[in-house]
Amino acid sequence: MVHYKSASTIEELNQILALQLENLPGAISEEEQILEGFVTVHHTFDLLKRMNDVCAHIIAIFKGQVVGYSLCMHPKFGDEIEVLQPMFAEIKKVVTAGENFMVMGQICIDKEYRKRGVFRKLYETMLKEIQPQFNTIITEVDIKNGRSLQAHYAVGFKLLSSYHSGGQDWALISLS
Repeated sequence: MVHYKSASTIEELNQILALQLENLPGAISEEEQILEGFVTVHHTFDLLKRMNDVCAHIIAIFKGQVVGYSLCMHPKFGDEIEVLQPMFAEIKKVVTAGENFMVMGQICIDKEYRKRGVFRKLYETMLKEIQPQFNTIITEVDIKNGRSLQAHYAVGFKLLSSYHSGGQDWALISLS
């Protein structure tokens, strides 16, 4: 049975990074990107740990192995990753000042565990864990990543805005 929890060890953070590497566009074919989805950002261990120290990432564990993760990215990290800076600028345009939100920095499920409810359960756990300090999760999805966008809408995300940045079209979405 898959267990869901907050990341708390160096080994868990290293396993997140290993799963991330397997799902970056350079690691999978274009066909697989269309069929299975992909992750955009490659985090350093230092940044991943600093983010986790502020708000722990949510992980799915099976037999001691991370098989899925949802990264919590406090808005104070908005300038840390260049490709995400336009997302934070867009958030400032569409989110009411004073609204308490956490950014989901990236979600990824091991191929063997997809279509088993892990995606939904990671978000349910994340929403529960960030409350009461935060009441909304905001993220963006590359419009070309149709699998991810459909999965987000299926668990209840709503479109906040669409915008173009870095040669890509993005959907800014939220879950409350």
